[in-house]
Amino acid sequence: MNVKAGRLWELSILLTATLWGVSALAQTPEIKEKPPMYSYASFWTIPRAQWPEMAKVDAADKPILDKALADGTIIGYGNDTNVVHAPDGDTHADWWSSMSIAGLLTVLEQLQNSSTTTAPVLQSATKHWDEILVGKYYNWRSGSWHGLYTYAGFYRLSANAPDNAVDVLSKNLVAPVLEKLLADGTLVEYEIDTEAVHTDAPGRFWIFSLAANAQAIDKINAAIRDAIKSDPLGGVAFNSMVDLSAHRDYMAKANASYK
Repeated sequence: MNVKAGRLWELSILLTATLWGVSALAQTPEIKEKPPMYSYASFWTIPRAQWPEMAKVDAADKPILDKALADGTIIGYGNDTNVVHAPDGDTHADWWSSMSIAGLLTVLEQLQNSSTTTAPVLQSATKHWDEILVGKYYNWRSGSWHGLYTYAGFYRLSANAPDNAVDVLSKNLVAPVLEKLLADGTLVEYEIDTEAVHTDAPGRFWIFSLAANAQAIDKINAAIRDAIKSDPLGGVAFNSMVDLSAHRDYMAKANASYK
């Protein structure tokens, strides 16, 4: 393919994506951008022999997080235990969400000043890293749950994606499907996030969902297949804006509480 033909192909794909977006807006309830919701996620790689000790750390942190949830400093929190392990990946994660970065950092300081920061299990971690994310498309059900599944996809925008690509994909493709799954009880929460504090090159985004149970994972996948089948241009639009070679999935057993 010569350069001119390749560029025409790219423009054709983007035009198709734009037309699909207009079509989708006419067929689905309008999804509106919400105020920014920030999330602090802390990832740990813990030796297998120490895994039972992580539950004790989570239990020790719970009073701080419950108080922050009750007074409105945060709107949700939880913890994950990875069920699909990668050689260089995490085994556990803790996270909390707030409508402000100040809320995130207030809780972070309280946790850092607690006794759990010196827990032997955390000192045994072979890797540790943090992310501060922000989302404008999200929703949740109030309450506390055990035995959920965090089901997430990591993506990177393609070099020729428009500046508002995440907004376009969220409003017209992803959020409408997740809203329906939240309404019927398949999901407890979902969010579509980008980095608020960039620890990598711009263009990364995440689609997170908290599935009510293992059966809900199959329902999520079926809903995505049905959405693409009913409007094939949706898949074309997504593929035109995303570098699929960077795509990775994440699945973990989770506990969560939302205000």
